[in-house]
Amino acid sequence: MNVTGLLNFNKPGGITSHHAVNMLRRIFQTRQVGHTGTLDPMARGVLPILIGSAVKASEWLVAENKTYVAGLKLGLTADTEDTTGTILTTSHDIPSFEQVLEVANSFLGTYHQIPPLYSAIKVKGKKLYEYAREGKQIERESRPVEIYSLSVQPGDTPADYILTVSCSKGTFIRTLCADIGKKLGCGGVMSCLLRTAAGKCRIEDSYTLEDLEKLKAENNLSSALQPPEELFADAPDIQLEPFYARLAKNGAEIYISKARLPDFPLGQQVRMFDEHGVFFAVGETLPYENGKAVKVRKFFA
Repeated sequence: MNVTGLLNFNKPGGITSHHAVNMLRRIFQTRQVGHTGTLDPMARGVLPILIGSAVKASEWLVAENKTYVAGLKLGLTADTEDTTGTILTTSHDIPSFEQVLEVANSFLGTYHQIPPLYSAIKVKGKKLYEYAREGKQIERESRPVEIYSLSVQPGDTPADYILTVSCSKGTFIRTLCADIGKKLGCGGVMSCLLRTAAGKCRIEDSYTLEDLEKLKAENNLSSALQPPEELFADAPDIQLEPFYARLAKNGAEIYISKARLPDFPLGQQVRMFDEHGVFFAVGETLPYENGKAVKVRKFFA
């Protein structure tokens, strides 16, 4: 089976993102499978999966923004910052909805977030959760993240709320819940998490394991994949004549004036097609001594 492209996968709860990748390797019968943007085991929802040569696009997809629906439970703190961890403190002094809304809105925009100790971020070549499992505390530097939008709805009890968050890459929603609880003075943990969007991948268009097993039985798995070139749909196209396509495939820069290409601005990414209309690379317009030229940034064929 020769398949390549982006899979908008709907990860179930209870498995790691790595486990999801292994399951998809079995379904698609290839080891060339990778995910962009880890989801914790308790989290469900959109997990973009790259298959075949599309794995080379991971650097672009990792940087995309995310949207989540999360449960916030006030009156608790935990070592993992969610309800799966060890409860450290409890409080019955639960603030009003108006207070919760005011504090939550204070996190809109850019704020500096300290990554949770139970996370896969590496410090000194070692993942943070490995230090945590050894009972070691290690200093964690705060990182700027951006909260683009945040809505708050009351939950089933006065201590429970539903947050809908649109944010930048690298944002930990459980840490946001903990930070809101800390600022309120009562503590807070994340009780559930659903990722509804990652870049252009939306949950309403995603595929579950059951969907994929059905497509496999119908010998139609490729229908679940977006071709690699669609990952760069916002970039203009160039189709090269055989001579220039051969040069580009050999790593040479293609001068805009000589190949009669549009006068792209410096830094412009382009989708590169050969004379047969086959997508083979993403290129970038760069300055050279003899003028502007397009050079391959990443090959996909």
